[in-house]
Amino acid sequence: MQRCCPEASTVEVRRVEAAEVAERWNFVQSKAHQRWLWHASDQLTGVVLAYVLGRRADKVFVEVQKLLTPFGLVHFYTDAAGVYERHLPVTAHTVGKLHTQQSERKHLTLRTRIKRLARKTLCFSKSVFMHDTVIGLFVNRYEFGVPV
Repeated sequence: MQRCCPEASTVEVRRVEAAEVAERWNFVQSKAHQRWLWHASDQLTGVVLAYVLGRRADKVFVEVQKLLTPFGLVHFYTDAAGVYERHLPVTAHTVGKLHTQQSERKHLTLRTRIKRLARKTLCFSKSVFMHDTVIGLFVNRYEFGVPV
């Protein structure tokens, strides 16, 4: 196995000022057992900054916020979900579809590439562990380039 020399690598560090935050619905075994993928991406580049799988609850969004703290974000673009209004300051929050197009595109990519996220499919997750593992592995591979 070849290893690259650290001095031959370059790292680009850039401050992220604004993020799109969105959630995507799915289910495990039946629609009564809902599961949500919460993710935040850089508003300029579309690069995913953080993601969490869980319920559509305030505590899960707070978890996403904790993951975003090191980025020093000053503005958030979201949909009209109440959780954002409860946890984001009004001056740093813009609601609307105009600024969340990259997140919606990511949702379409997920739905297209992971069969269990497609609409009207026979393929679905039977356990929360497998559901979160499959989606987590895909996001890590597709967004972060981490091999499975």
